Amino acid sequence: MWMKKMIVKGFILAAVLLGACSKSGEGTVSKTRPHFERNYTFSDGNVPRNVLESYLSRAILQAEYLNTEGFYNDGVYPYKADDFRMLKEVGAKFIGRAIYSWDIPEAFVNPAFLANAKERVEQMHAYDPEVIFQACLFEIVSTKVAQIPVPDWVFEAFDLPVEVRNFDYTQMLNEEGKFINHWREGASVPDITRIESQLFFYFMAASYIDIGIEALHFGQVELMAMNSNGGGPEAWDTVLKKVREYAQAHARRGTVLCDGHMGSGGMVIDGRLLFDFVSFPMRIKEIIGDPQKGELKKFHLDAIYGRTKGGITPSGWSCDQVPYIVELDNFGISDHPGTPNLNDHFVWGFDEISWFAKQPEAYRNEFLQYADGWIERVDPNGFIQMPGSRVTTGTEGNRYRANAPSDSCPLGMGQEQIIKTIWNQ
Repeated sequence: MWMKKMIVKGFILAAVLLGACSKSGEGTVSKTRPHFERNYTFSDGNVPRNVLESYLSRAILQAEYLNTEGFYNDGVYPYKADDFRMLKEVGAKFIGRAIYSWDIPEAFVNPAFLANAKERVEQMHAYDPEVIFQACLFEIVSTKVAQIPVPDWVFEAFDLPVEVRNFDYTQMLNEEGKFINHWREGASVPDITRIESQLFFYFMAASYIDIGIEALHFGQVELMAMNSNGGGPEAWDTVLKKVREYAQAHARRGTVLCDGHMGSGGMVIDGRLLFDFVSFPMRIKEIIGDPQKGELKKFHLDAIYGRTKGGITPSGWSCDQVPYIVELDNFGISDHPGTPNLNDHFVWGFDEISWFAKQPEAYRNEFLQYADGWIERVDPNGFIQMPGSRVTTGTEGNRYRANAPSDSCPLGMGQEQIIKTIWNQ
């Protein structure tokens, strides 16, 4: 969501310092990504590394692809039928951020929200049953959660007495007052150490799994692990274990992949990585003196390249650095559009996807080709989640669309072919 990245800078800096690696020049890394056997087979909660990398190397961010009319978070989404064609054409296997609710929790009590999404999931799986759809559970709760009854099975999963009641917003908030009303009056960042927050996230995760979702993005997980008395990672461990247990019994292939934005490079307890992979913004650095151009650099601000942590993954295999994806992020427009500032996260004054959408088609193609090659050379653990559809700010229209422009999608911006080319190299 465009709102969600406007977070207190001190928190982000702290996360970076916690996960910082020793600084070294990029020139010392010249290897390319080791060959891995492409495979999309997994089951029973175990995803081998080559399977995970197969999916991450064919990931595309198609925001709200599964949302339908009446449930959009970011405004109108016309010509969506062409997205089905485009996703098949490029060979997408991991469709990121396909469904979410940013401060619209009441959607979960409207049967059409999930039923309509399930129809779209089944449409794609009839064509390619290997495709993974990802849902998002973001770092926001509001007073509107009180509209949702807590199902018996949620209490039972946490060994709590069953009650007849709705979710309680006040019991999801940090007891020290951190990030309360952060988004607006009555909309806050939930504290994952609060049991009520854990119940709510489990409810959302299970609801998505029931419609065929096999990947869950948990947003800014470190932000929600805010309790100064500790316990944040342990709380996430509890939630994720229960979500994975639910997936083993109810998911299409008995498995769900879990990730989050982690500026520290990962969340680890006793050598165990809690999340299957890390996701993070691309963190594009402006090229001063070359207007509107950008590049990728290790150690630029909190860029994730070379910084993910290692350990034993939820699937049981070990790694020195866990795989990750980077995306062209959205978080709004600055107070200096068109002007560079190397000390903030904007790219020439815009968020990453809005900057990208404003570029000429030829440069958009060039940048994707460059970024894919740069990441493979500098940190083979990383992959690009290609831009398919995402909300933009300060651009013509409200969404970037990668589709080839046509009568079926006149808003398409033409990156469909370069994505297919990169993936087939």
